[in-house]
Amino acid sequence: TPQEFGVIYEDEAMVVVDKPAGLPVHPSATYHKNTLTYLMRQRWPDDTPHLAHRLDRETSGVLVCARTLDDERALKAQFENREVSKTYLAILEGELSEDRGRIDLPMGRPDEGLHLLMEVREDGSPARTRFEVQARAAGHTLVALHPETGRQHQLRVHVSALGHPIVGDKLYGPEGPQPFLDYVDAGGMNEELEARLGHPRQALHAHRLCIAHPRTGQPLELEAPLAPDLASLWASLTGAASRVADGPAGC
Repeated sequence: TPQEFGVIYEDEAMVVVDKPAGLPVHPSATYHKNTLTYLMRQRWPDDTPHLAHRLDRETSGVLVCARTLDDERALKAQFENREVSKTYLAILEGELSEDRGRIDLPMGRPDEGLHLLMEVREDGSPARTRFEVQARAAGHTLVALHPETGRQHQLRVHVSALGHPIVGDKLYGPEGPQPFLDYVDAGGMNEELEARLGHPRQALHAHRLCIAHPRTGQPLELEAPLAPDLASLWASLTGAASRVADGPAGC
């Protein structure tokens, strides 16, 4: 588990971090001290920032935190009211045929199976995602994803429904949730499982977030460059160590 995180922005109201992949946000039965909240307590013992939203353990990138309860309320309200513009970068299996588009597929929990899964279903909650292809290479696509709603696992489920799951996704890839079950049984990642998945973690990165400052209302554009492991993965697919595109410009 990573023990360090980058700081993208910091002032008296908020802290924005670049969360590494593999670092859970909150403690759990499996993770105690190896969490972002624990590391932030070590770094800022007197005024530990409060999280304004969440990222999955395997997802890297921009994570916004508040310095006070008033700032936390102001920031969380923006997320809840869908006033925050988010851009993720993902590496997908296969080459998307369209350069851009909108996925409008309702989502909900399946009637049976793993309780943590989500699926596309007609009676589900509305879920919408815009996408823009950044590059294609070797049967893969680097894509920018813009969630317009905030369903659990929305981006992963939506691109999987297109037939182009995120590389390394243990739940929504070509084998469904079997890699996740094998991962749990094995007690972690191994070479055989990594070969099946194409990468040891889901190739999903929270790249850019546009939000109003909780005190001044000033718009902030917060950005984390593509995580090093995903930049290396894309370079290996393109056969070159060329710099990965920064994603679509602006908020």
